[in-house]
Amino acid sequence: MVYIASWDEFVERSVQLFRADPESTRYLMKYRHCDGKLVLKVTDNKQCLKFKTDQAQDAKKMEKLNNIFFALMARGPEVDITEVTGKEQMEAQPSKKGRGRKQ
Repeated sequence: MVYIASWDEFVERSVQLFRADPESTRYLMKYRHCDGKLVLKVTDNKQCLKFKTDQAQDAKKMEKLNNIFFALMARGPEVDITEVTGKEQMEAQPSKKGRGRKQ
């Protein structure tokens, strides 16, 4: 088991692992409320990648990773994941309408 410190490296290596063997790759997330820790694990029974965090803002990152894996599983391992992450970034930007005081 390898804990990866960088989120971007974890996502990149996880996607590579899935694309190499999509039939046997599994993605697991575990949250322990008493510890306040979230652990994400991607394995294919030969290699195991883990990412551990206790930061609340990493929940959004986990949601993006879920969407990437959903796209890979539904559309196939050769799908362009920039489509998935590109939509996420557009939807994540708040609109300016209705913000602040009217003068």
